[in-house]
Amino acid sequence: MQSLQDKASEWSGVKREDAFAIDEVNLFQKLGLQTLVNLSTKFYNRVYDDEEEWFRSIFGNSKKEDAIQNQYEFFVQRMGGPPLYSQRKGHPALIGRHRPFPVTHRAAERWLHHMQLALDETPDIDADSKVRMTNFFRHTAFFLVAGDEMKNQNQQTQCKHGIQQPAAP
Repeated sequence: MQSLQDKASEWSGVKREDAFAIDEVNLFQKLGLQTLVNLSTKFYNRVYDDEEEWFRSIFGNSKKEDAIQNQYEFFVQRMGGPPLYSQRKGHPALIGRHRPFPVTHRAAERWLHHMQLALDETPDIDADSKVRMTNFFRHTAFFLVAGDEMKNQNQQTQCKHGIQQPAAP
């Protein structure tokens, strides 16, 4: 059975060592808080203005300002800065926190589309940091897809005829 990390590598096309190359450099020190705030703001402005209703609806129960803060605090913490996210919200627990949302391959690709554009629109992020961040984001997006598929498998079982049936409560 493949681990979630292995599935993430397979589906994202990003090797684990490339995904975690963000740990070789303290990107928080290199880029600074304001750059990560700017990146998150540009990203969520794009997400909340997305022309695809199915994608926008994923974020429909969240305030944009809260989404921006959650993301930049996570980025700060994950990229070598102070544990802002954990201090305010507890352990990041990405799969658990994304459990209510449909994290499909299609949604991951759309998320990554907006993140790539936000990275490209953030001039304070140098080329090397963009590559490291892109690999991390791509791998993590598909890690969440693998977690979503695991959640769905746990909610449904197959009967002997191969028909999906809800799992017993």
